[in-house]
Amino acid sequence: MPTFTAFTTLASREAAEALGEQLENLDPAPYGVGVGEIEDGSERWEVGAYYTESPDEVVLALLAAAFGAEPFAVSELPETDWVAHVRRELRPVVAGRFFVYGAHDAEKVPSDAVALLIEAAMAFGTGHHGTTLGCLTALDALDREGWRAENVADIGCGTAVLAMAAAKIWSGRVIASDIDPVAVDTARANAEANGLADRVLCLEAAGFGHPELARAAPFDLVFANILKGPLIALAPDMAANLRPGGLVILSGILNEQGDEVEETYRSYGFARRSRNEYADWTTLVLTREQ
Repeated sequence: MPTFTAFTTLASREAAEALGEQLENLDPAPYGVGVGEIEDGSERWEVGAYYTESPDEVVLALLAAAFGAEPFAVSELPETDWVAHVRRELRPVVAGRFFVYGAHDAEKVPSDAVALLIEAAMAFGTGHHGTTLGCLTALDALDREGWRAENVADIGCGTAVLAMAAAKIWSGRVIASDIDPVAVDTARANAEANGLADRVLCLEAAGFGHPELARAAPFDLVFANILKGPLIALAPDMAANLRPGGLVILSGILNEQGDEVEETYRSYGFARRSRNEYADWTTLVLTREQ
């Protein structure tokens, strides 16, 4: 079965989401529509639609003009066994002692590894991206240094790989939250697959905006692997929900954005513990000093 794609970009989230809703009402209707911020620092949003038959390019052009979007780029994809393709591409990832793998690679798990089973799904965070790799490596380094956390939150958890990593090596409470209900469902499924359903509480929430997060605060450690804009907006709430001496592990930050994020958090009483780059992405480990 052929697959057709149509992609465009816009300047605002509101316009992108509105355009995505309109695409779902077209004939032929797409079988999937995605809206997301482009991870290049441009603060632009991408809208993509997927079809099993060729879309009406005239209608797409009119929609793009109506919403102030770039013209849609329409492509036909070759027929592909996507399950086999994903399994070939998602090879196991090693980050310190952590070994992130799909079920098809279960026989490759080293006996001394902290194993994290993550299947490809509609949520961010399989360990292959430099941001997730950076966070896992930072967590491993903290544990090797003898640092421990009893109360952990993973804000914008995606697949919950970071929350599960903390639950695997420490015995305390872990909360994983995400604004996307699909991500929350994926996180719950992953926690169950890793035998952590009773250790990782998965919630739908924007930032710290959930009663369970409010009850659990202040945290010893908070992960936030999202994007520069949301990280900066989250800084005051991060300070309010982290205990003095607690740590945050931040990523989703392009290398050239690292100084701005770090300076923002410094203004809220944080100091750098470590900073590392993984390909194009920076991971910051910061301590709340006051």
